[in-house]
Parts: sequence; structure tokens; C-alpha cells
Amino acid sequence: MTVRTWLITGVSSGFGRELTSQLLGRGDRVIGTVRDTSKIADLTVRYPDTFIPEELEMTDRSAVRRLVERAFSQLGRIDAIVSNAGYGLFGAAEELSDDQVEDILATNLAGPITLIRAALPHLRNQGGGRIIQISSYGGQVAFPGNSLYHATKWGIEGFCEAVAQEVAPFGVGVTIVEPGGARTEFRYGSARIADLMPEYDNTPAHAFQRMLDPANGLAPGDPARMASRIIGSVGIDPAPLRMILGSQALESTISTLRQRISDFEQQTSLAASTDFPPSG
Repeated sequence: MTVRTWLITGVSSGFGRELTSQLLGRGDRVIGTVRDTSKIADLTVRYPDTFIPEELEMTDRSAVRRLVERAFSQLGRIDAIVSNAGYGLFGAAEELSDDQVEDILATNLAGPITLIRAALPHLRNQGGGRIIQISSYGGQVAFPGNSLYHATKWGIEGFCEAVAQEVAPFGVGVTIVEPGGARTEFRYGSARIADLMPEYDNTPAHAFQRMLDPANGLAPGDPARMASRIIGSVGIDPAPLRMILGSQALESTISTLRQRISDFEQQTSLAASTDFPPSG
């Protein structure tokens, strides 16, 4: 088995924690970032030679750059960068505060962009590597009550899809991972909720409240199986641009894209009507 070195953001819980545990268990090296290292003290004790914990706030772009420089300087080569840190924000657009909007954009969008941009020259100079961006099937499908979360995921997916084309000539692969609902702290613990307005009660904008309540049934996705598939993707060449994890997520994404294509196809005459005439 090939031993690899990974840099993973947000390893205190969820996919980040599961990825780190599986990788360390099989003998890989991991630089894992958290905001509070006490939450990963057990990993530090268990894997003192292969786990390097780092404190990092994703909204601090200078700190993100310093971390990347330090990691490559310390370890020489990093095979995979996993941009995982982020959170969900629920509530109608009108219910969100300016501070909430700015924080999720900084954490889920600007932070990952900074991380990837900082890593690119190192990956290019070492002749290859893999960038894995943890997104969501919410990067393709939109639901009411999730507008700013979708804004970050649709944004980071567009960024990564363009970057994938830019860095392919240098042997650097980019994979966007789009998990469906999973039994992680993202849904059951770390989700942030706006100051809800009674005007939106009993409307689609507040339907997320049922989804966040475990009493209404748990999400179908198994974080351990999902993490295993993410790890396995690093061995695939060329890198898959997108990976949808979860049957419900795949079904919903395909249905949404089919409807979108159908809507576009009905606009053929409209689109052509805005072109200069062939003789113009």
C-alpha cells in the first residue's frame, strides 16, 4: 500500500475526523487542522509520529497561507489537500444577519479558495498531487432555507471546476465530493440556525427544522463508507472531477439536472434570437 501525506482541514468531527482516523489507521501521515486541538487530543496521543495537529481559523486567510507554507516546508511533499472545513447555515435569506452571511462566505468559500491557491505552486513544483474539495449535492441542488450554504457550495464548485482545467497539465488532479445526508455532526450538532421569523413558519423555508431533528429519522449516509470512497479516489487516474456519495443524493441531482436541461432546451429559439443575423 502506498503511504501518502495528507493535509486536511476541519478534522475535529464529521468527514474530517473520519478521514483522518482511517488514514492514520492505515499508516499515512496527516496534518489536521482544527480550531481547538483539545478535540483531537486522542489522535495526537495515539499517532504521535504520523499525526500533526494544527490550530487554524479558516476565516483568517493569512493564517491559512502560513499553514500551507509551514506544512510543505516541514514535510517536503504533500500528496493530497482535503478542503473539508465548513458548516451549514439554515434559515430564509431574510432571516440571516449580515454577520452570518459574511462568516459563512469567509469559512465555506473564501477560506477554501485561499487554501487551494496557496497549495497550487507547491503541488505544481512537486510534479503532481490531488486536491479534494468537500462540497455537497447542495452544490447542484438547492433547497429553501439553505440559500447562503448553497451560495458557498455552488461558488466553490465553479472555482474548483475551472482550477481543475488549469492545473491538469501539471499532473494535479481536482475532485469535488458531493455527499448526501450523512450521520455526522454537520447535521446533528454543528448546524447554525438564523433568528427565525414567525412569518416563515409553516412555509418551505422552515422545512429544514424537521430534517435537523433526529426524531424524524436519521440521514442514510454512512460517514465511514463515504470517507473510504474519498480516500480511494486519490488512487484513480485521471482524478474524477465529481463524486456523488449517497443514492438519494445521486437521484436528486440527476432529477434536478434533467429538469434544468429540459428548461434550457425549450429556450433554443429565444437564445438564437439574440444573435446577430448570419450575414451581420
